[in-house]
Amino acid sequence: MQLASTILIDGLIDASWIFIVAVGLTLIFGVLNILNIAHGNFYAIGAYVAANAVGIYYSGSNPPMLGLLAMTGAALAAAIVLGPLLERGLLRFFYHRDEIVLVLVTYALFLILEDATKLIWGVNPYYAYEPYSLFGNVNVGRMNYVGYDFFLIGLAVFIGIVLWLGLNRTRSGKVVLAVIHDREMSSAAGVNVTKIFVIAFTIGVFLAALAGAFTAPKISVQPGLAVMVVLLSFAVVVIGGLGSIEGAAIASLIVGLSRALAIHLAPWAELFIVYLVMAMMLAVRPQGIFAPTALRKI
Repeated sequence: MQLASTILIDGLIDASWIFIVAVGLTLIFGVLNILNIAHGNFYAIGAYVAANAVGIYYSGSNPPMLGLLAMTGAALAAAIVLGPLLERGLLRFFYHRDEIVLVLVTYALFLILEDATKLIWGVNPYYAYEPYSLFGNVNVGRMNYVGYDFFLIGLAVFIGIVLWLGLNRTRSGKVVLAVIHDREMSSAAGVNVTKIFVIAFTIGVFLAALAGAFTAPKISVQPGLAVMVVLLSFAVVVIGGLGSIEGAAIASLIVGLSRALAIHLAPWAELFIVYLVMAMMLAVRPQGIFAPTALRKI
């Protein structure tokens, strides 16, 4: 029983930050129809910027809890700069090209941003450990957990609820859904599709950067973060279904619990288990758990 609860809690903690990254990726795909390989770079940039912000904020005598706002502000600043710049300055020129071209463009962007982070922040690790102790420790049975990890679970739940309500219960969200289903018809009806593209891409960048910002206190921020993150987020959107928020939530739980199970029972299979689950899903249901409804042409 103790092992089962440990695997469950570890899986939920892992799934929380994976979901925040992956739901940004699935939002970008749903609206812009771009499988963005550079999405992991936004996570890494968010982690680096937040590490800088944490270092500056906690160097003074500021209220410790407000450091979370500094991390959020760092992620938001990164998104406001990168989102419109990359969408308007690069991606919009390739919307009417073949999907393979878009994949290659985002792969090139991945390589550029990977080197850019090294040029800006160097190759030495950054540490932003101060916020990790804000919520103390939590005892679950005989196990002791850091409260910050449970805060991440709550943050992921909050983001999932806000996104779902925003898309399904607001007028702006329904406009976004209309663009997802048929951008040409939406444009003909007077919707500013260009504006929707910029906003959706910027929100996707913000979610990835936010995940990086709030996982920075748990890790050493160093080159190579983007590769692992983009592989895990791709696994999530493939398992859950491209463009589905509900699918991203369920798939994040599957990936998180699978990794936790492997870590405790077969550590050598930690990364392999994710690809195994993804391969099984592709074999059984290639469109994912929550596949979008295909429109029948008449």
